Amino acid sequence: MTRADLLDEILVTAPPGSTTGILIAGNDRFDCALGRTGILMEKRESDGGTPAGCFPLRALRYRADRLAAPATALPYAAIEPQDGWCDAPDDPNYNRPVKHPYRASAERMWRDDHLYDLVVILGQNDDPVVPGAGSAIFFHLAKELETGFRPTEGCVALRLPDMLNVLARCGPRTVMRVELG
Repeated sequence: MTRADLLDEILVTAPPGSTTGILIAGNDRFDCALGRTGILMEKRESDGGTPAGCFPLRALRYRADRLAAPATALPYAAIEPQDGWCDAPDDPNYNRPVKHPYRASAERMWRDDHLYDLVVILGQNDDPVVPGAGSAIFFHLAKELETGFRPTEGCVALRLPDMLNVLARCGPRTVMRVELG
């Protein structure tokens, strides 16, 4: 795939309060999971909302013990068992990667479920980091239920085949735009 074939933008849209939306990548449309309180215009830590905005795709992390590195032009690295992401607003490493054990609250990136087998770090609240404005907002794999998707804690999530399709067309200049539809 050439640089010209890579997506400039991925659009995620949903009506107010919806925990599911549509992710549009080029001419393809995929059902996606959103936060338990839907898309929010003002993101706050622990509100369960997927923030509205335009976010760069910073890097892909993957579970090398479960999956091969997928085809993508994004920078990527394998997740290690001690990897975490700080979600404590009063900690100097808030919304940054950390190593477990960690002194403050930090999400584990090495999970028993498969949600973070593929996880893209989104550039939300990271330049600069604002304490309390949301952390660990990722693009990752969805948990499917008989009735659809389980809501996320504020992330955007896809089924594995759909994620692989989208990742193959993403590069360092691709952004994710999240908006109410």
